[in-house]
Amino acid sequence: MTRAEFLTRLKRGLAGMPAAQIADIVADYEAHFNDAQEAGRSESEVAAALGEPERLAREQRAEQGVKRWEETKNPSAAASAIFAVVGLGAIDIIFLLPLLMGVLGTLFAFFMAAIGVFVAGGVVTTVGPFAGPPGGPAVAFLLGIALMAGATALAAVTTLLTIGLVNGLIWYGRLHYRLLKPAIETQV
Repeated sequence: MTRAEFLTRLKRGLAGMPAAQIADIVADYEAHFNDAQEAGRSESEVAAALGEPERLAREQRAEQGVKRWEETKNPSAAASAIFAVVGLGAIDIIFLLPLLMGVLGTLFAFFMAAIGVFVAGGVVTTVGPFAGPPGGPAVAFLLGIALMAGATALAAVTTLLTIGLVNGLIWYGRLHYRLLKPAIETQV
C-alpha cells in the first residue's frame, strides 16, 4: 500500500471528527512516513508496520472520545467515548468470537479424545493379554502402551496449542489496554 492510499483510507475512517483533529492525526502518520523514508524504508513497509488504516482510525476515534470525556465531562462526551470504545470492541467481538469459539471447541474435543484414547489404552493394556488377542498377550500389552503414549502426545500438543492461544489472547488484550490505559490511570 502506498502512502497516499494509506492516508486516504485513514481520512475516510476519521470522517465525522473535527477537521483540526483529523489534520493532527494525519500529520502524525505523515511524519511516520517521512521519518521512515529518511531511514531508507519503503512506503509499503511503513504502511505494513503501521497496520490497517481503518483499525487505526477506530482506535483514534476511541482515544479522541476518551480525551473529550476527560476534558468536558458532559453527557455528549460520555456517549461518544462509550460508543467509540464499544465500537472498537464490538467489531473485534463480531469477527473474533465465532473463530475463538470454534478453536476452543476443537481444543476441548482434542483433550476429550486424548482422555478417551488414554483410558482405552489402559483397558487394552490390562484386559488385552487375558482376552486371547491375535498375536498374543505381548501384542495386546504393547498396543495398550502405544495407545496411552499416543494419547499423552496428543494431550501435550493440545496443551501447547492452548498455551499459545492464551498467550495470543493476552497479547491482544494488552494491545487494546494501551488505548484505555491513559483513561484508567487518571481514575486512580
